[in-house]
Amino acid sequence: MAIQRMDNVGIVVEDMDAAIAFFVELGMEPDGRAEVEGRFADQCTGLDGVRCDIAMLRTPDGHSRLELAKYHSPAVISAGPRNRPHNVLGTHRVMFAVDDIEDTVARLRPHGAELLGEIARFEDSYLLCYVRGPEGVIIGLAEQLH
Repeated sequence: MAIQRMDNVGIVVEDMDAAIAFFVELGMEPDGRAEVEGRFADQCTGLDGVRCDIAMLRTPDGHSRLELAKYHSPAVISAGPRNRPHNVLGTHRVMFAVDDIEDTVARLRPHGAELLGEIARFEDSYLLCYVRGPEGVIIGLAEQLH
């Protein structure tokens, strides 16, 4: 077997507390915070002098995790405008299954979430939408219809 599972998705952020609040409001559960630095961090990332804070969050089912990283050194590099459209090469999104998509969007708006497009219906299967969350990352939301 090539892999066992997908362990986590990582997102680099500037405002750790705001990013944590956003994902906790979404329904993720905090799973620890730490400062990371040293030779192993440099070796793993291919950067020199890594010092960053990380926060792990997990989904309520315990199967998926998100790692937020706030770099103190080396300095963060901007990847360009934070409002890039979804079709930019290398753009990625994280998709979450939710119980009530409209309620979720409404709860995330005070945390800076911006709906991209609108909530769309895919046949009789799903309601889907993309929102722009912390640091411009695109978050997909999917509500399965019964």
